[in-house]
Amino acid sequence: MISRGDRLIKESVHSDELKTKILSYRDREKVMDSWLKHRFETVLPKVMKRSGIDSWVVACNEYNEDPVLKSLTPCAMFTARRLTILLFVLKGDEVKRYSITRPGVGLDDFYEAAWINQKGSVWCKDPSKAETQYECLARLLKENNVSKVGLDMSSDFAFADGLSKVIYDDMTSCFDEDLMGKIVSAEDVCVGWLETRTDLEIETYNGIMQIAHGIIDEAFSSRVVIPGVTTNHDVKYFMMQKCIDLGVEPWFDCEVSILREGVGRFEGEEVIRQGDVLHCDFGFRYLGLCTDTQENAYVLKYGEEDAPECLRKALRDVNRFQDIVVSNYKAGRTGNEILAQSLADAKAEGLDACLYTHPIGYHGHAAGPTIGLYDQQQGVKGRNGTYPLYDDTAYSLELNCGFTLPEWSNTSFNLGLETDIMFTGGKIYFLAGRQENFHLIG
Repeated sequence: MISRGDRLIKESVHSDELKTKILSYRDREKVMDSWLKHRFETVLPKVMKRSGIDSWVVACNEYNEDPVLKSLTPCAMFTARRLTILLFVLKGDEVKRYSITRPGVGLDDFYEAAWINQKGSVWCKDPSKAETQYECLARLLKENNVSKVGLDMSSDFAFADGLSKVIYDDMTSCFDEDLMGKIVSAEDVCVGWLETRTDLEIETYNGIMQIAHGIIDEAFSSRVVIPGVTTNHDVKYFMMQKCIDLGVEPWFDCEVSILREGVGRFEGEEVIRQGDVLHCDFGFRYLGLCTDTQENAYVLKYGEEDAPECLRKALRDVNRFQDIVVSNYKAGRTGNEILAQSLADAKAEGLDACLYTHPIGYHGHAAGPTIGLYDQQQGVKGRNGTYPLYDDTAYSLELNCGFTLPEWSNTSFNLGLETDIMFTGGKIYFLAGRQENFHLIG
């Protein structure tokens, strides 16, 4: 990674280099599975200690998976296998991991197989000790003398609300009064586990974002865009197809819009003309980690060598708002506190700003503090807005500023940027840089 101060210089990867940069499926599996073991050793003990919960239960049925399940299992396990129960018990600085499920599902290298006397199964080793999965879970909780039983129940975070009512009822039918009294929400464990990035992931995220910039660089170039012929949807589907061809997974439907002088923004399909501003919103998942990027291009008119100064000034203003927001990232502050201070600071500088930044990681709109929503600039309700900022977390810095430019036929519009950032060591880093100049299409 190339550093300059507290920022990472934008370094995209040329389209022709992308395929060699992206690992084969087999090699990705090796990387991600090694990361999982590392996360079990480093992240899980930390977040369980921080939450004050010494046991965590994740239980779900096949095709009705808990949102957190995939982040806890190796690549080869695509879904839960029938009823899958995972149990984590904090023991000092380590976490014991139990798999309470059928054998042969690919968990043996990651979990201790605990359900070895399955009631009614040919795999039962000792019929005199036969037990159901829920009975096995209750026994392990008692044997480990846990003080709290964290279950995935939350009214604020969908990521932490994966326990179904039926499974809860069946599970607790095997709990005695003592275990019932120890049940708590595992919300903080779920969110902490999902949002925390390891040193290995932090190091890699910059390279993943270079791929994102490389795709945008090509899409917003004369290699793809022919003014008067190409439409914004052509550009959109080029980007989507590029992801498929490279073997990375789009996590939402890419958007490409046109902003035209004297007209405004086209969201529907429209032919691109000279003098247009193109805006994209684009994201994919690679090595289990998501990107989310919004950038802007200008289509040069004959005789032009750059975008008009009024547009370049607008982009600088949006960059300034980015600087304001990241200056307010302080560990322990809530999303609503960062939102309020950033908007106040922007207003003091005369910026018409809107902030809707979100965590990013395993999910695009990921676990952690939400820093404004497009329609909630007064603060986000519930713990999404009051959850604190922790170190070693990543965010999609998403925002815009409003403008009315007399020099550009008095056109009114919002100019948005979105770039992924890492908060680590108490500092913000722009992953693979940020857009500070328009992509120019000649």
